[in-house]
Amino acid sequence: MQIDLISAERMDGKTTMEKIRMILDGVRDNNIVILEAGLTPDEESRLIEVTMTEISPDEFNGIEIETYPKSQADDSSLLGRLMGKEETKKLTVIGPANQIETLHKDETLISALVSRK
Repeated sequence: MQIDLISAERMDGKTTMEKIRMILDGVRDNNIVILEAGLTPDEESRLIEVTMTEISPDEFNGIEIETYPKSQADDSSLLGRLMGKEETKKLTVIGPANQIETLHKDETLISALVSRK
């Protein structure tokens, strides 16, 4: 099992589709991809859309995705939320759906079981 830790700097400047392709290529190779800066809500939605179009029973079972949300202490005031200020994600873990199972998630921990299927 390989784990790809992708820095925020590597993702900066990439288009949404370039990010999605990098993530899905890694997951299709049975790697777990961890994004330091995560994805915006729009990018995450697009990732799920593209994943759904690529699912094939014999080749690709999809993805499992978990994200640590940004700390509530950071500037997420009511006014900021009302004005549409997007919260950035802190850390995102993405892996093959048939190999990763989330056992527990809270604001400080994601615990996952990874199998060798």
